[in-house]
Amino acid sequence: MPAEIILRLTTADPVAGLHYSLQDQKSAPVNACIATDAPLTFDVPVKLSEDGRLTGPFVRREGPTRRFIYIAIGGQAGDGQTCVSRRAKIDVHDIPADMLAQARSGAILGVTLPGRAKDGGPACATVRPLTNWAVVSS
Repeated sequence: MPAEIILRLTTADPVAGLHYSLQDQKSAPVNACIATDAPLTFDVPVKLSEDGRLTGPFVRREGPTRRFIYIAIGGQAGDGQTCVSRRAKIDVHDIPADMLAQARSGAILGVTLPGRAKDGGPACATVRPLTNWAVVSS
């Protein structure tokens, strides 16, 4: 039976004033908030199968192995008053198996993400973490 685990996604430097949210499999924004200058964190519940696959309402798939989570920004996060509409794609299929085992025992796994692209706007497309996945709480 799959175990529910928590993945903590922290955007280090979000663009203040923009809406950010998780995005479910139907592309609907979930837990939208307005960013400040402080880091922005989302705790994402996912299911961890016995064979190590991640699934659940926030996990998307691409091909046979790639799994990722979207953080929606601006219009994608439900803000109809902005011209910014982006998504950050965070890969989760490459989390080490030993860390997933710790998560199965209750540990929360986290990663820190960049919040800004080179143009100063919000980071989007496939976002490479600033840190490696790590146990952030047990």
